Amino acid sequence: QVQLVESGGGLVQAGGSLRLSCAGSGRTFSSYAVGWFRQASGKERESLATTSWSGLSTYYADSVKGRFTISRDSAQNTVYLQMNSLKPEDTAVYYCAATPSQRPIQTLRAPAFNFWGQGTQVTVSS
Repeated sequence: QVQLVESGGGLVQAGGSLRLSCAGSGRTFSSYAVGWFRQASGKERESLATTSWSGLSTYYADSVKGRFTISRDSAQNTVYLQMNSLKPEDTAVYYCAATPSQRPIQTLRAPAFNFWGQGTQVTVSS
């Protein structure tokens, strides 16, 4: 069983930065791919970025490419999402999720992820 806890959300002005953390527990977490997702009020959950279990492969949605960076610290069992140049439309609840799937990470969507965190709110003011 894998448990995930997100932290680092908050209120930031447009153009600012935040770093989200996803702390994983469980013996198998280090072998799982991890993704970041968000869901804005009234909208569907959106995939943002995914990292392979090794951290050597990453995938980004076009909406965040060049602004967000996913990284993994295996020693700390933590996956990060560095978010720069934030915009008001980035306002949402952000979730991390983990999957043991061995499929190429660019093919992984929300249904492929077995374990989810509780989410952290990010609000970007204009």
